[in-house]
Amino acid sequence: MHDVPYIQAKHFQPETVAVMSRVCTQIKHILPSNISCGVQVLACGNKEALAIAKACDLDFIRVEGFVFSHIADEGFTDANAGTLLRYRKQIDAENVLVFTDLKKKHSNSHCDFNRNICSSHSITADVSLVETAKAAEFFLSDGVILTGSSTGVAADPLELKSLKDNTNMPVLIGSGITLNNFKNYKDASAVIIGSYFKKAGLWSNDIDENIVIEFINKVKEFR
Repeated sequence: MHDVPYIQAKHFQPETVAVMSRVCTQIKHILPSNISCGVQVLACGNKEALAIAKACDLDFIRVEGFVFSHIADEGFTDANAGTLLRYRKQIDAENVLVFTDLKKKHSNSHCDFNRNICSSHSITADVSLVETAKAAEFFLSDGVILTGSSTGVAADPLELKSLKDNTNMPVLIGSGITLNNFKNYKDASAVIIGSYFKKAGLWSNDIDENIVIEFINKVKEFR
């Protein structure tokens, strides 16, 4: 997100994949072998993320627009499950898991424009979150990601319960996790934490190592 305004994948230049591959190679090199590592390429660079994951021996990618369509600040995103999974097979990367956002940043009425503009889902307003998840499951997603209304905003625990009750896939929480609310998401398969680990809770700041250490220690106690 640091190269704002970022563009959609159809306008990418080669340096995007090249630089991300370099970064991911370095991260993979320093991580312990028992820690899973994945990548997302904004915006909608799902095929690019797969190629990077294949080249850098990563475990998963985070995908936008897997099923249905939406409009975000960078433009229109169309569904891409069919082309993406065929590409995964084509490059022999079927070991790379595909975790897909559901109605990403899915409220268009109360976004925090100081953090990150959310997506509008008016086109699919008659399709519920559970129906979207079931579509992703039918289209062979390896897991789904539930988010709040914008970057750093907590997801609805009731929506997590609904997804867990109605799908057989792993459900990840993709925004808004803090030390204070972590217990609300204990049934999630995994959590993705970004802003909370940054200084002052702002995604564009450096990582606050003390917050990371405190969080990990408290979560160990909770478990």
